[in-house]
Formats: sequence, C-alpha cells, structure tokens
Amino acid sequence: MSNKHDTTSEPNGFVIYQIRLKGHLNQEWTEWFGGGTITLQEDGNTLLTCPLTDQAALFGLLKKVRDLGIPLISITPAQPDQEVNNHNQQEESK
Repeated sequence: MSNKHDTTSEPNGFVIYQIRLKGHLNQEWTEWFGGGTITLQEDGNTLLTCPLTDQAALFGLLKKVRDLGIPLISITPAQPDQEVNNHNQQEESK
C-alpha cells in the first residue's frame, strides 16, 4: 500500500484547494479566509482558492464556511498553474 503525497502540492509544501461556495462573497472576506483568492463567478457562486499546509488547515477553513452558513458546492485540489491562471483572470476583469 502506497502513502504518496498528492501531486498538487507546491514545492513549499502547500496544496492549493479550490472551494466553490453558493452566492457571492465580498473581497473583504479574503483575509478572514487566510489570504486566499476570492473569485466571483458569473453563475452567482464564489470560487475561493487557498494554499493550505495540510488537511487540518483545510478542515479549519471548512469550519469557517460552516460557521458563516454558506452552502458548500465543491472542494477540489488544484494544480499550481490553475491557481495562477485564476488569479490572472481575476486581475484582468478589474
């Protein structure tokens, strides 16, 4: 049985997660969610992209989502280049 680490981790040990939430969040929530990137999507949902150190950090973030009562749509580990592309698209839309 293999215990390989997920291939989505960056060299610095972070794993980037994309967390899709129902509804739009203001950018002021960025710091509260640990400095991740908040992307408002055209379908009315929010994509929260966060580099996290481990699953404990992920569970902590999900606890914050739960505490706000925001419906969770999905959680996806993302390739590091996906996060960069999402950030660039967000900057271009400003």
